[in-house]
This record gives sequence, structure tokens and C-alpha cells, in this order.
Amino acid sequence: MPDALQITGLRKTYAAQGNAPAKHALKGVDLTIKAGSIFGLLGPNGAGKSTMINILAGLVNKTAGQVVIWGFDQDVNPRQSRAAIGVMPQELNMDPFFTPRASLEVQAGLYGVPKSERWTDELLALVGLSDQANAYARNLSGGMKRRLLLAKALVHRPQILVLDEPTAGVDITLREMLWSNVRKLNEQGMTIILTTHYLEEAEQMCDEIAIINHGELVVRQNTRDLLSRTDGKTLVLDTGGPVALPPLPEGVRHERRTDGRLAITYPPSRLRADQLLDALRGAGIPILDVATEQPDLEDVFVELTRDK
Repeated sequence: MPDALQITGLRKTYAAQGNAPAKHALKGVDLTIKAGSIFGLLGPNGAGKSTMINILAGLVNKTAGQVVIWGFDQDVNPRQSRAAIGVMPQELNMDPFFTPRASLEVQAGLYGVPKSERWTDELLALVGLSDQANAYARNLSGGMKRRLLLAKALVHRPQILVLDEPTAGVDITLREMLWSNVRKLNEQGMTIILTTHYLEEAEQMCDEIAIINHGELVVRQNTRDLLSRTDGKTLVLDTGGPVALPPLPEGVRHERRTDGRLAITYPPSRLRADQLLDALRGAGIPILDVATEQPDLEDVFVELTRDK
């Protein structure tokens, strides 16, 4: 089985317009994604994520570099590379006068899927639109339109599915339905590439994560190793009220939270929790209760994308 995606030296520069200088959206990105994985592509607004996705989808021409999708070089075999990937865009773009069934049939026709191989009814059932199959798209709710976008991305049975901010602005029910479907597709062998601003989703769903910023790849690691990059754990203490803290070791930070508890963040590579607690008790600080907090993906994301 080939790698799902191989990107080498990918660059995209948008030409200068008027007084605005040229914009270097991607600056020589190298990235390989394993087949069968759920891969998170993260970055702040303007980092280059959408440009990369549009290049993969064939909507934007790259300036330089090589893109190989499911073994097909985008420049040598453009039709095969496009057929290997399906993209669920962030924008709700669809013909308001088409029904969901008609939209899927047209989309399948654009990909050259023979009528005998189309799975329109199965797709409508998969995304929960069977009852709305013959309703005009303009009458669908925002959540139902997102379901239709997912179905359109799957009409040609791609090996790779790109989800661009798929749960932005949707309710909890739709979010759970979407992730349930994504897991089923992944279990069947489909590679999933996810961009999201909901970092807890990426933390729960993704096997590996890449973070890009200012058009450059900042880091690419499996999720567990990425979470371990932040050298900081937090003890949350109930001290029964305000207390005067003794001088704390270098690298230890503290704050009083709105619920009255004291949060002390320390570097576990240099200091053990029991040493910190012993020092506090030795200074006469009452500790009625204690809880621990691990760093999450948001902490790592902020640290790695913070402008130096």
C-alpha cells in the first residue's frame, strides 16, 4: 500500500496586487501521510492550511514542488490523483435548486462514476439525509447542508478524505454523527486528513498531527509524543482560602482561580510533585484537596505557533 500523500518542497506564492506585496502562502513544505491514518493538519488562521488543501483538490496551482496522491503524481496523472481524494470544504457551496439526491448524482457524473456503480441511496443513509433526499438544498438546515457536503466528497469512493473545519458551527448531535461516520470510513481503510480549530477533536481523533505556521511546517509527530513536548504539569490545590506562598523554585508558576483554588504549574523534568507538596506543607500551607492536570494539545499549539 503506498503512502496516502507525499508532498515535497511545496510552494505557493500569490503575486503582488496593487500596493500589496507578494504573499508566500507555502514555503517549501515536506509532508508524508501514511495510508489508513487519521491525520490532523493544524495551524492558526492564514498559516497555509486552506492553500494546501486547495492544491490537493486541484483548485489552486502550486508554484513549485511535487504532490503525489495515492501514488499518482499530480502533474503526471492529474485525473487519477484527483479521483483518489475527496474534499469536504468549509464553505457551504451547493446549488440551492438541486435536491440532495440530484446533487450526488451530478457530482458522481462529474467524476465519471457509471450509474451502475453509484451509491447515492447508501450515501444519503450514511449521512442521515434519506428523509430529505428530494427536498431542495435551499430548504435544508445548516447542519443538513454539511451532511450533504460530506456525501458529495464521498460519491467517487476516494481513498483519501479531507475534512476542512467540518464541525464549525454545528450542534453536538451532528458532530457526534460526523465523527462516528469518519471512524467507520477509517476502519474500512480510508485515510482521513482533518483541519480543525477544535483542538480537543484533533487530540481525540488523530493518530498524527502536523502544525504549520506562516507557510512552514513547524512540527509533525504522533499525537501522544506531541502532547509530551510541553514540560509542564499543574497541581490544583484547595487551601481553604488565601495563603502567602513561600519562594517557589525557578520555572514554577502559580495563579488563584476564580473558584478559589490555587493552581501551581511546574516542570516535571526538573521537579517532582511530592517535592513541591512537601515544600508547601513545610511552609505551613494547608492542603485540603489536590488534583493534577496534564497539558493538552491547545497548550502545545499555542507554544509552537507563538511568534517569537
